[in-house]
Amino acid sequence: MIAVGLLLALLVGMSLGLLGGGGSVLSVPIFVYILDIPPKSAIAMSLAVVAVTSLSGAVGHWRAGNVNVRMALAFAAFAMTSSLVGAAASTLLSGDVQLLIFAIVMFTAAIFMYRGRNDLDPGQHHPTFMASAVLIGLPAVGVGFLTGLIGVGGGFLIVPTLVLLGRLPMKQAIGSSLVVISLTAATGFAGQLAHGVDLRWGFMAAFIAIAITGSFAGALMVPHIHQKHLRKAFALFLALMAVFILYEKSSVFLHR
Repeated sequence: MIAVGLLLALLVGMSLGLLGGGGSVLSVPIFVYILDIPPKSAIAMSLAVVAVTSLSGAVGHWRAGNVNVRMALAFAAFAMTSSLVGAAASTLLSGDVQLLIFAIVMFTAAIFMYRGRNDLDPGQHHPTFMASAVLIGLPAVGVGFLTGLIGVGGGFLIVPTLVLLGRLPMKQAIGSSLVVISLTAATGFAGQLAHGVDLRWGFMAAFIAIAITGSFAGALMVPHIHQKHLRKAFALFLALMAVFILYEKSSVFLHR
């Protein structure tokens, strides 16, 4: 099953390369249901995968001029702090409860992804940087908390926030989102380590390396694949996975 898990790491990376998100919502179920890794360890390992893979993608966007550094760092400042709080709060929950919350967030991600983000319009009004930074503060705190608590990267929430409240163009929002995801996931991972989560370091390193390769491959495929159809198919897949996890974990609680 380890070989299957490593093969699926390509899928995680390709999701990030093709869609700019979806890494964590794929890696946690892979770790738990394919590799039989305990949920708490799976969530921590997912944070490491998302942090490093998103960083590799962010570098490319930065070189292309599609990262608003000030806005990304402002969002990350709020999110990183609350990510540590989320990591601490995760110690109060069982792995099964974390997976239930994860499934709910996954289903929400599927809705956002299915609806798409091409219709987002930042409008003509451009507030000052300070005003925009204040507006994104509350959503950033929420995203960071969820990152530390259940290991989600939060790109499906970060991008709309940066567009609608931060008033960034879509390309800059996507590139800036990857920076935020990388910093917040890294902070959440550090928080998980501080609370003594067991990790499979060797496998995790191999998974990350393959995921990065997949992200580059996904980026190369972007011009050749119809993004709208791909995004909707992926959203349906996420919804099915979420329903499966909700059913499986609900059954566990009902039979206790």
